[in-house]
Amino acid sequence: MQKGKFAMFGAGCFWGVEELFRELPGVIETLVGYSGGKTENPTYEEVCTDTSGHAEVVLVKYDPEKIKYEALLKIFWENHNPTTPDQQGPDFGSQYRSAIFYYDEEQKAAAIKSKEDLEKARVFGFNRIVTEIEPAKPFFKAEEYHQQYLHKRGAKTCHF
Repeated sequence: MQKGKFAMFGAGCFWGVEELFRELPGVIETLVGYSGGKTENPTYEEVCTDTSGHAEVVLVKYDPEKIKYEALLKIFWENHNPTTPDQQGPDFGSQYRSAIFYYDEEQKAAAIKSKEDLEKARVFGFNRIVTEIEPAKPFFKAEEYHQQYLHKRGAKTCHF
């Protein structure tokens, strides 16, 4: 198995988020799943009830010599709305919240700096960025039919 580092992001429906990261040069592997909640080994149905506390997330394994964490953050910020609490597009619920789960102090510092830079530059106008930046919590792999869902169907995005 190839060595690498991990990053974990929640940015709405994990199908489209996974596709954003999956083919980036330097990304070794992506998995969709659930993190940040209280239920052990949640199912999709449990997460969709908005009671498990989990976010739909993408776990990204990457080679830091080929792609920097900051480049992953850039993709994250540019491809969802981090100013809408518990919503992305037509999807509502805490499972669709904007979240960065960091694995070390370097990732934490980079995530905080990137958020502060975006707010200072008013990239999202006067809207406050509500993205959670928290230590990585246990990752629970989603059901197999969710893995590379769009890729299996020849699609690149599920956005309207």
